[in-house]
Amino acid sequence: MPAALALLASLLWGTSDFLGGTASRRLPPTTVVGGAALMALLGVLPLAVLTGALDEPRGYLLPGVVAGAVGMVALATFYRALAIGTMGVVAPVAALGVVVPVGAGLVGGESPSVVQLLGIVVAVVGVMLASGPELSGRAGAVPLLLAGVAAVGFGAVFVLIAEGSASGTTGSVIMTLLTMRLTTVLLLTGLLLVRAPRHGLELQVRRTDVPLLMTIGAFDVGANAAFALAAQSDLLAVTAVLASLYPVVTVLLARRLHDERLVGPQLPGVVLALLGVVLLAGG
Repeated sequence: MPAALALLASLLWGTSDFLGGTASRRLPPTTVVGGAALMALLGVLPLAVLTGALDEPRGYLLPGVVAGAVGMVALATFYRALAIGTMGVVAPVAALGVVVPVGAGLVGGESPSVVQLLGIVVAVVGVMLASGPELSGRAGAVPLLLAGVAAVGFGAVFVLIAEGSASGTTGSVIMTLLTMRLTTVLLLTGLLLVRAPRHGLELQVRRTDVPLLMTIGAFDVGANAAFALAAQSDLLAVTAVLASLYPVVTVLLARRLHDERLVGPQLPGVVLALLGVVLLAGG
């Protein structure tokens, strides 16, 4: 069951990333993030009420709030990177955020294994190979820099989700996700109201965009929930490896639906970057 949940998280994250990056080619990334977060909030809130999760101890509150704020920035930068860069390169770079949980373990007194050290080397080489042709593209280094910011944010969110869900109950998972989405919606609403006097309240969202934003929000919150539940099992090493494979889904969708082509050393670079992520997560 934990392995299946981790694979489900990979599938949902990879699809959500692809859809969010595609939507951000027309809509502002903050609009996509805010719209998807609102849709997710409207879905999680009734679940929290029906399951009685609102009565959970408040240990989830601080991690959830911080995860919501950090995740908002990470997703917005990531969607922008996907919109202006090559998805097949940007997604694996952002996936290197797995380094953050490894770093958190080091601070906590853990020592990296030989496999994890090898993963760092392999991932760095892969990113260098994949990034070379990308740097000379139409957006230059910007997509890679944005993906790097997103990587740090995603890694921090993984740590915070695990902390917020630490009680081991389904209710704590639900409340962590609810707090995250509520924080994101409130922050983006506040930002919109601050900008309104100068820029107006035009969100550029059409009625036809609503189903897409609903799908992005549902897939993202579903992936977070699946990861949180899988991470509570005794098979953490296995589930972490499987959950880290989500860029593969994004890359395949970009290849299939956007006809993206990786040139020169990019394909082996992407493969090495993904291998490095797996080694880091599974070490």
